[in-house]
Amino acid sequence: MDQQRVVIIGAVALGPKVACRLKRLRPDFNVTLVEQGEYISYGGCGIPYYVSGDLSDIKELMSTSFHMERTPEFFEAAKDVRVLTRTRALALNRQAKLVRLRHLDSGQEEDLPYDKLVLATGSRPRRLAVPGGDLPQVLSVANLKDALTIRERISQGQVAKAVIIGAGPLGLEMAEAVSDLWGVEATILEIAPQVLPGVLDPGLARMVSKNLEDHDLTVHLEETVQEIRPAQGGHPLQVVTGKRTLDADLVLTALGVMPNSQLAADAGLTVSPRGAIVVDDRLQTSDLDIYAGGDCIENTHLLTGQPVYFPSGSLANRQGRVIGTNLAGGDATFKGIVGSFTIKIFDLAVAATGLSLTAAQREGLDAISALVIQADRAHFYPGQDLMYLNLVVEKNTRRLLGAQGLGANGDALVGRINSVAALLSQGASLEDLSNLEVAYSPPFASALDIVNAVANTAENILDGYNRTVEVADFERCFLTEQAGDTICLDVRGAQNAAPYVDLFGDRWVNIPQETLKDRFAAIPRDKRLLVLCNSGVRSYEALRQLETAGLGNAVNLQGGVAALKKSGLLQGEEEGKEKD
Repeated sequence: MDQQRVVIIGAVALGPKVACRLKRLRPDFNVTLVEQGEYISYGGCGIPYYVSGDLSDIKELMSTSFHMERTPEFFEAAKDVRVLTRTRALALNRQAKLVRLRHLDSGQEEDLPYDKLVLATGSRPRRLAVPGGDLPQVLSVANLKDALTIRERISQGQVAKAVIIGAGPLGLEMAEAVSDLWGVEATILEIAPQVLPGVLDPGLARMVSKNLEDHDLTVHLEETVQEIRPAQGGHPLQVVTGKRTLDADLVLTALGVMPNSQLAADAGLTVSPRGAIVVDDRLQTSDLDIYAGGDCIENTHLLTGQPVYFPSGSLANRQGRVIGTNLAGGDATFKGIVGSFTIKIFDLAVAATGLSLTAAQREGLDAISALVIQADRAHFYPGQDLMYLNLVVEKNTRRLLGAQGLGANGDALVGRINSVAALLSQGASLEDLSNLEVAYSPPFASALDIVNAVANTAENILDGYNRTVEVADFERCFLTEQAGDTICLDVRGAQNAAPYVDLFGDRWVNIPQETLKDRFAAIPRDKRLLVLCNSGVRSYEALRQLETAGLGNAVNLQGGVAALKKSGLLQGEEEGKEKD
């Protein structure tokens, strides 16, 4: 292959990865990065940690692991890559293979020729289309310039109250960022009925909401912002919803992002109905001399076979390597994604991969979910904490569809989610996970790892041995005025059950599981039984005993009392202190 002129439009995540991979394979190629912003090659996902103060200097987001700042000068000296910052790509002339550029500081324009072109144009934040959405105290969190502005206002004491609009991953991260270190009174507004909509199923999302409230954040769900208006008095803004008016010094919008594909669309490249650039598995666009990747493209979901938009810095870096390889003459492919995700919210890690139960059902898949709550290491090892892991499985095929989890030990949780993600990409079955080999030592895991345990639980549900209900069913069937025909059968020890027996009286029956076989006569046969223990293990054994004794009106509460406490429905001993 002759020496080529490669122009890359966009220099945040995908673009620099393409340039570096290509120059390592073909040092003789002429590579130019074009970036309309001032900063290049930075870790945008680290912005909340700069705003929070966890990172003292914003340059840490632009530095290599060996503490070299990734400036244009660094790329030109160390990588032999030309970098044009503050330069906007205005148009593509595909026939002449020219990019029309405008240098923003001087206003001058020029045409830059290319042999191969890469679109790394990323995404742009969704705008808050309400009156007052463009006021100067209303900011998105799209780039380092926004981060600097937010951090400066907070650190100078200009912000006592903040309203965050959107309870997706970025919204929750920013709520923590402004409140944890700086002590800002933060309120989260979300139009959906749960936090992390589209990411978590309602049960785990409810636990995340409880965690936010435990850290003094206010969360208002199913509220739509109608107006942001200037105010007189102690705070410059008022945020008006359909239910309330909130004072604010700062409003942060976190409404998600959209693919930045206008340049491609104007040039006649194929763009999807979602507005994302369409590529093949080599990440080539409809023009084979133009590649694209990262937040501006659509990917194929490996579980559904359907196109999906999934912005991710990790995804952009992996796709950058594929494009760089192909530009150098290789034949690398990117088959698709299963959609893996994780964030930290105060002391809680949240992670997911594949499809939630809600998403699976929306895709027309007949699926079930299984929840297991188990210690994140051997139960006898000091410092263990609970991990909450939910598995989604297709009924007829027993194909794995997804997993979601929460836990205090983020590394342990992410390791489990990643193991499921690897299986999902291979079309694995439930039995593959049930028998998955994992490393074991008491400081790191239980002898029967939670990924094996949740698969076993799902098997029992599918095989009809374990009839389950969720926390929401407990609330609806037991905690409402119409719940007179339902009682809880608590099969834990008397000491654990005593607070709830005192609270609920004869609607909360305590018969320890080890004595159940001798006390069937004490169980009402005209009531629906919600059987529960601390986590769902002993209650499953009790359920099998009850069915054998002819008591078929019983169901097992998934996650037991631990799930109820984590969801804020019950109070009691500290989580993790009670044992099955």
